Amino acid sequence: MEENISEVDIAYQILVDSGKDNPIYFKNLIREIIARKNKTVQNEAAAISEIYTMINMDSRFQHIKDGLWGLADWELTETKRSRSSTKTTVK
Repeated sequence: MEENISEVDIAYQILVDSGKDNPIYFKNLIREIIARKNKTVQNEAAAISEIYTMINMDSRFQHIKDGLWGLADWELTETKRSRSSTKTTVK
């Protein structure tokens, strides 16, 4: 049962299952985590904030854009290449 698994591990599994081409909007991701844990939530905003913070602090996750989250190992080689091309060359 997923009730005994941490929220971030459930988030990781959800994103693995969704696949590289399907990042997930953070509120949908967190609602799915809550559902899988069969967690009773009195204050959804507080629960979202708590789980969002845990995901944000875990290096396995990457904020893609516009509230979408994916996994850090999904990073495209083009993105990695463009970051390295910003180095300044001294002549």
